Amino acid sequence: MATTPSWVMTYESLTATVLQYLERKDAAVVDAIPTFISLTEFEIAQEIKTLGQLQIAESAMTAANPVLQKPARWRKTVSMNVVVAGSRQPVYLRKYEYLKSYWPDASKTSVPEFYADTDWDHWYVAPTPDSAYNFEVLYYERIEPLSSTNQTNWLTQNAPNAMLFGTLLQAMPFLKNDQRVIFQQKYTEALNSLKTEDVARVGDRQAIAVDS
Repeated sequence: MATTPSWVMTYESLTATVLQYLERKDAAVVDAIPTFISLTEFEIAQEIKTLGQLQIAESAMTAANPVLQKPARWRKTVSMNVVVAGSRQPVYLRKYEYLKSYWPDASKTSVPEFYADTDWDHWYVAPTPDSAYNFEVLYYERIEPLSSTNQTNWLTQNAPNAMLFGTLLQAMPFLKNDQRVIFQQKYTEALNSLKTEDVARVGDRQAIAVDS
């Protein structure tokens, strides 16, 4: 049975704790805290990929259109499947140039076999779908950002130390402070712990795939 943690960091408690560490309450610093938090979230997203960022999206293709819209806050695709006559079929990742060579006439249609990233917001599939197939994507997303209206997310619940020391680290250049070495060490330790857990989970996932 799931249990509720006795304490969970929130946007407000993170802000208050950062100000306590900095021993500052002047308006310029208070106003800059949301920026420091956002920069930390971006940096963590660039540094690690965890189960907390793994999401499944389901949608439908548009017949005769090879371009698919990516989900909001998409960062990296893990796998794609298309549903044909009730059965799931894998759609394999290839380079965009390969798709254009494999299926040069986009007006011709069939069941998609391959996909490629065309930009940050879209995929391209080939062949061009001949029907509005349902498809499923497993992908890494950037975790929903913290704000006054979104008090918690996966990072505050599972990596509060990374959020705290990362935010403090982002504040150091703004304050022209020499404590960044201390906060860098704490932040690096927190990220390394997350990375170690993620490597173990990836190993478990690969082992399951081999055994399945």
